[in-house]
Amino acid sequence: MVGKHHHTTTSHRPRSKTLIFMLLLFSFSLLVILYTISSSTRPSVSSLNQSVRTETSFVASLEQFLIHKAPKLSIRDDTVRGESDDDVRKLDEMVFERENQLLLNEDPIGFPVKVYVYEMPKKFTLDLLWLFHNTYKETSNATSNGSPVHRLIEQHSVDYWLWADLISPESERRLKSVVRVHQQHEADFFYVPFFTTISFFLLEKQQCKALYREALKWVTDQPAWKRSEGRDHIFPIHHPWSFKTVRKSVKNAIWLLPDMDSTGNWYKPGQVSLEKDLILPYVPNVDRCDAKCLSESAPMRTTLLFFRGRLKRNAGGKIRAQLGVELSGVKDVIITEGTAGEGGKLAAQGGMRRSLFCLCPAGDTPSSARLFDAIVSGCIPVIVSEELELPFEGILDYKKVAVIVSSSDAIQPGWLINHLRSLTPSRVKEFQNSLAQYSRHFLYSSPALPLGPEDLTWRMIAGKLVNIKLHTRRSQRVVKGSRSICRCDCWRPNSTASNPLTPLLS
Repeated sequence: MVGKHHHTTTSHRPRSKTLIFMLLLFSFSLLVILYTISSSTRPSVSSLNQSVRTETSFVASLEQFLIHKAPKLSIRDDTVRGESDDDVRKLDEMVFERENQLLLNEDPIGFPVKVYVYEMPKKFTLDLLWLFHNTYKETSNATSNGSPVHRLIEQHSVDYWLWADLISPESERRLKSVVRVHQQHEADFFYVPFFTTISFFLLEKQQCKALYREALKWVTDQPAWKRSEGRDHIFPIHHPWSFKTVRKSVKNAIWLLPDMDSTGNWYKPGQVSLEKDLILPYVPNVDRCDAKCLSESAPMRTTLLFFRGRLKRNAGGKIRAQLGVELSGVKDVIITEGTAGEGGKLAAQGGMRRSLFCLCPAGDTPSSARLFDAIVSGCIPVIVSEELELPFEGILDYKKVAVIVSSSDAIQPGWLINHLRSLTPSRVKEFQNSLAQYSRHFLYSSPALPLGPEDLTWRMIAGKLVNIKLHTRRSQRVVKGSRSICRCDCWRPNSTASNPLTPLLS
């Protein structure tokens, strides 16, 4: 019996091991299958980000923001109540501790940019956005020269696009160049979310001036402003008329501008400079011509040169009338008087998509939205503007996407058309290929996209940080009676005229 029992046990042991092994293998396979199914059906973070619809229309994005996002905002009022030099001193000590720690840890300064967004009373922010939203269909509202007010606000709505991105939840943001901080001593810069263009155009004159004065006092009461005298504060002043009555009080701050008119018509001498401020592109009036559109429109671009807009302008824009006379009736050239509005937008968009080159002369200011309309339409800009400064020129090379000529050359009989016709097909193709790549840099969107204008704004501002710290610290230790802080007003004025020294410097 004992021997028989021993024999039975040894004969079943291999079967038990095999059975256990098979069960383990089956269980492991089942787990792998379940995990694979789960992974394939569960969207990743990146795919979730990609599935979010990108909105480039200001009106549509604003409505989405006001209806769905604004009610969820938890706004902590940063209004300063009472004055205390101790607050400035304490902030300065905290800033020193943070920066000293970065230095000791050998951490790089300036990237990503750390921005503190002031939480201002709603009368400076949300109330103004609602004012636009509730009135933008009133198309009869126009400026003295006939420009639709709400279209102008859209063109200069950089303040909205930057603010909407900064205050979005981090889970919805895509930019790596900037992060929002919630403690002032952690900030490199302070963003002032005051909608200066909306208030200028949609409020009564005296009401607007009063609101400007209130906003000015609100900001200059801040300890951070007093610490740096405003050098690290960012003001979106993108329309040349906006914030004009109080600009002299914020001259140290970084201004986000459409251009820099050195004639004194729009900005006082010494108010703006490339060292201190930043040029941002207008919001395009036309829809982007994407890769499919560019491919389909290529054989239809039979017009050599296109312009649609007002031919009578002031200041540097007087060149328009001269060009109109010179180019009128020339074969393959379309020069027409036109106005803004939905009909004007469609006419301009269609004309640009049927043209190889788009004429972009100065307007009342050195710049105009037409340049960016041309770029996103795949139409090679022909820039004729003596005082023009361009957005993000520390990053982008406009010689790759535009023909840039002087006014004196452009108005010579036959010169401009001969110059454009002399460009070889391969050179034109190079321009077009570069335009296809560059158009993304001029499309504001929600959410803001990498390499879009919001992203390039912060990349450019990052380059100003060390110099701002230099001037802030120097101003704190310079004693009364010392020489004035050195300025950099000797920068070379922009001119499209040829430089006789170029051959020697190249």
